[in-house]
Amino acid sequence: MCLIVFAWRPGHAQPLVLAANRDEFYDRPSLPLGPWEDAPQVLAGRDLEAGGSWLGLGGGGRFAALTNIRDPRQPPFGRSRGELVAEFLRGELSPAAYLDDLMQRAGNYAGFNLLLGDNDGLWFFNSREGQVRLLEPGIYGLSNATLDTPWPKLDKAKEALAEVLAEPDPESLFAILTDPQRPPDNSLPDTGIGLASEQLLSSVFIASRTYGTRACSALITQGDGRRLLVERSFGPYGGHLGEVRIED
Repeated sequence: MCLIVFAWRPGHAQPLVLAANRDEFYDRPSLPLGPWEDAPQVLAGRDLEAGGSWLGLGGGGRFAALTNIRDPRQPPFGRSRGELVAEFLRGELSPAAYLDDLMQRAGNYAGFNLLLGDNDGLWFFNSREGQVRLLEPGIYGLSNATLDTPWPKLDKAKEALAEVLAEPDPESLFAILTDPQRPPDNSLPDTGIGLASEQLLSSVFIASRTYGTRACSALITQGDGRRLLVERSFGPYGGHLGEVRIED
């Protein structure tokens, strides 16, 4: 998962409105959004290479989403970061308790951002910063640095989310997520991957032959606990592969 924008509004009729893109190599095998055979309470897509996920729902109002921290200097790690999403959604620990435990072993994984929620709150953890944050109401954005790092595509997506919050629906969120426009080169971050790669990754929606946006997810929660999660899947060059809609 490489871009998440969301509005957190405790007490509102729709407390969490979230739009997220998962960017990955197209040849990495995965399953689309759905209940897991070995954990039916988990509603999520699944990475078939390592068994984890990038975004999903669990019982008791549980929610989790993950992005990687982009850093070509970090060494390879044996453990998949996607297992953190799966672990939380399968479990019974509160977000605060889970993150308290995770802080002691975060060094076992390459850099990551983890967003966790339940019916009582929304929490954020960046493994490089090492601090757990209980989020205040607001509009937030997360890509491959830390929360609200002002990358052009993230600022653009946050502004677009603010414009649809009066009456959010999946279509308006997908319109944000499928924006292919690239910003000017002089506004791009320098994350050590070279200009050509920065350009490819600079748009909200990424499409190429081998790597791009594999899934767009729109999540709208209701104050009474109902949740709507819609996922659209894509293949090489942005070809649309299908849609899954779950009302929980």
